[in-house]
Amino acid sequence: MLNKVFRMGCDIGGTFTDFVLVNDETGAFSIYKCLTTPSDPSDAVETGMKALETQSPGFISDLAEVIHGTTLVINAIIERKGARTGLITTKGFRDVLELGREIRYDAYDIFSEYPKALVPRALRTEIDERITSDGRVLRPLNDDEVKHVMRLLLDAGVESVAICLINSYENPEHEARVKKLVEEFAPDLSVSASYEVLPQIREYERTSTTVTNAYVKPITVKYLHKLSSRLQSLGFNGKLFIMLSSGGITTASTAGEFPVRIIESGPTAAVIASQHYGRMFGIKDIFCFDMGGTTAKSCLIQKGEAGLVSTFEVGRVQRFKKGSGLPIQVPVVDLMEIGAGGGSLARVNRMGLLQEGPESAGADPGPACYGLGGKKPTVTDADLTLGYLDPNYFLGGSMPLDLNAARKAIDEEVAKPLNTTLIEAAFGIHDLINETMAAAAKTHIAEKGGNPNSITITAFGGAGPVHAYGLARKIGAPRIIVPPLAGVGSALGFFTAPVAFDLVRSHRVVLDEADFNSIEKLFEDLEKESSAILQQSGAVEGIIFSRSIDMRFVGQGAETNLPITNKAFGEWQRHEIRSLFDQAYERLYGRTYPDTRVELISFRMRASLPQRPFQTPRITTSVGKLRDCIKGTREAYSLIHKKFIPFTVVDRLKLFPGASINGPAIIEERESTIVVGEDANAEIDDYGFVWIKFKAPH
Repeated sequence: MLNKVFRMGCDIGGTFTDFVLVNDETGAFSIYKCLTTPSDPSDAVETGMKALETQSPGFISDLAEVIHGTTLVINAIIERKGARTGLITTKGFRDVLELGREIRYDAYDIFSEYPKALVPRALRTEIDERITSDGRVLRPLNDDEVKHVMRLLLDAGVESVAICLINSYENPEHEARVKKLVEEFAPDLSVSASYEVLPQIREYERTSTTVTNAYVKPITVKYLHKLSSRLQSLGFNGKLFIMLSSGGITTASTAGEFPVRIIESGPTAAVIASQHYGRMFGIKDIFCFDMGGTTAKSCLIQKGEAGLVSTFEVGRVQRFKKGSGLPIQVPVVDLMEIGAGGGSLARVNRMGLLQEGPESAGADPGPACYGLGGKKPTVTDADLTLGYLDPNYFLGGSMPLDLNAARKAIDEEVAKPLNTTLIEAAFGIHDLINETMAAAAKTHIAEKGGNPNSITITAFGGAGPVHAYGLARKIGAPRIIVPPLAGVGSALGFFTAPVAFDLVRSHRVVLDEADFNSIEKLFEDLEKESSAILQQSGAVEGIIFSRSIDMRFVGQGAETNLPITNKAFGEWQRHEIRSLFDQAYERLYGRTYPDTRVELISFRMRASLPQRPFQTPRITTSVGKLRDCIKGTREAYSLIHKKFIPFTVVDRLKLFPGASINGPAIIEERESTIVVGEDANAEIDDYGFVWIKFKAPH
């Protein structure tokens, strides 16, 4: 396997499945993009690999690894297509999924809705056991009671079971026993125990995360097994890695055991790629903008690093309202959904106003212009109508678009109900999606203490480069970078991600009373556990460990994460830990409280392998003349003058280092299209990056 020279990234999105094949010896890339096959995503994987075979014959037998990102898990949660799941919990805590934090996400909306629990109340069972917050057994476990509730769950037809007992993060003895009994009683049943999924404080978040893991585990295991078998049938005998929400990659077996960790699998890769490009060009503040066919995601990278958060939400009833979704407490890159995608449906709502999303045409039937049966107008239909897309060069001409179908859908569903013209309706769709994304982006940047007037936008996805110019104008960003192969940016980003895994364990103790040697033992256990997970990838040397602690003032409800060095915890002095906490707290909130006691809550460990070599190759096109790169002109809609004007159409693959293109221009490649307005110009560097700069402040 050491002499295998190819690696392949495969990102399955809601509309398209993207492929990037890299030859580590030559640095050459091969790419492919096709429609996702929702009924069986592995169908699209096979289609893509066979297509790549025509570009690089025989590569599959020489393929060292496949790195895969998927929306399977998050889609199963949103669409409620997971397994029939049961819950075993401590007596008195059956209703924690509904009670939550007992906080209304909208205090003034008496009709506010909340997401439906993944496990209905009839499938939640209780056992009369109890462990205290310091780990003592208050009420012992009764094996017969566990068997009784298992009979009830099996009679109810459950396919998966979540086990979440109170305070098991401090002492997992009872949970481990329940898991063993369940496995003996029903060997074929899928089981998720919170002490393995999330041994962390807060019963609501821990229960929700464990239940979510159990809910998607059977379908994830089935899918990954089928994908592995299908890859093997094509001749692949390398390693299959899965992208984690935290920005690392892991083995398929680990992803199958903890599928809750791959919820944001695909979008994370674009952020990791942006982080890589930031280091490459020495840019510290980057706004990653990834807009595909179904969703758009963003992330603010500050000082060269993308932030990690320990809690996020999925399946929100109100997309931008925190608290209206299901909480998931696992490490995830600090992403924000800032709008919808190219397939988002446009319509006139009950108030007589134009609205877009959250519903999407997806891959089946897709936008009206795909000609696959879709009748509703989408953002892609509007972009086509406005002239930004060439109906004869979508996916390099392999997928012609139906302009008349797009115009008809917009006219009937938007223009006529609003009593406006077709072009005004198309512009309204395009501009509304930009405005929605810009409003959310400015909020996201402000919350992180960033300045939109000084950031650089990196545009990814099939629709990202089309809308990046309009987004930049609205938020005031001075510069846009469109990397090579931006249309398959997430699949390319897989190659920049390290093999890594994050673990956490809660142990609440006041700093003044903490046993530092016991804490060091806890960290050592986390190192061993994470090392064992990484060794499944075949690596046994060079593991890098990173430690951090969640701390807070005694009586406080939220923690502050504090990265620390890897020296033995017993070598730390209490005043050193306290000083680090006060410095971090003051930096975040402007002041600290030196006379108030602090406590240690959770201990985190990230284990990762060294960064694997990956270099963006220089473009080989020799210096030429710009006129040789121009395909012609096309009438497209100006966001400034609000009318159609001639745009210069440029073939990106023919561009050379140093080429400069004045807007208005449209730069086309097979997987994406870049729009450059008349108040901007684009320049090409040695690596083929398109740098779009505005001629004046906007």
